[in-house]
Amino acid sequence: MVAERELNLAELAYTQIRRMILEKELPSGMSVVEGRLADHLDISRTPVREALMRLAAEDLLVKQGSRSFAVRNVSATEFFQGIHIREILESEAINLSFDRLDRSMLENLRREVIELGETPEQTAAQWQLDDRLHLMFPKVSGNSVLLRSINELRTLTRLCEVTYPLGRVPASTREHLAILDALLDGDSTGAREAMVMHLRNVATDCMDILRGG
Repeated sequence: MVAERELNLAELAYTQIRRMILEKELPSGMSVVEGRLADHLDISRTPVREALMRLAAEDLLVKQGSRSFAVRNVSATEFFQGIHIREILESEAINLSFDRLDRSMLENLRREVIELGETPEQTAAQWQLDDRLHLMFPKVSGNSVLLRSINELRTLTRLCEVTYPLGRVPASTREHLAILDALLDGDSTGAREAMVMHLRNVATDCMDILRGG
């Protein structure tokens, strides 16, 4: 029973810390100290330590000392390489899932995109919706390797997007709607092209910010 409880607490700690990293509560480069985090989460050190080791294995954290880590910094080069591979994988995910997509699911997602698009600032709810939309295609495709690959690349590029906030909620809303509208119209090619264009626009906006534009 004790071992099972520790396992559950480790999973809870992992989920909470991962969320804090991706939602910028723990920004890139920040030191993450086991004891302080355990106090903050009100969880004992052992499950927090296990969660930190797991996040380090996933490259979200880097080791900094015997009991501390730092949130990983994703370089611009890694970001743009990741976006390029995402273009290939996510357009293929649409291709593989196209015949299995449920129309009512697409319509519901479209309504949520419009509703959340009315808030110009990037919120946790918008990040969660972004995850659901982009991961819907590899999930529906049934290809577990594709899902894992896209999820890992999204985490990589997300770290850079969080470090350099793009402030592109209105643009993302339009681009997500273009993907969904093409799918609702039965246009697989159009949806794939809209996905590639969306990811290229994200890369272009990030480049502008890095250049100080």
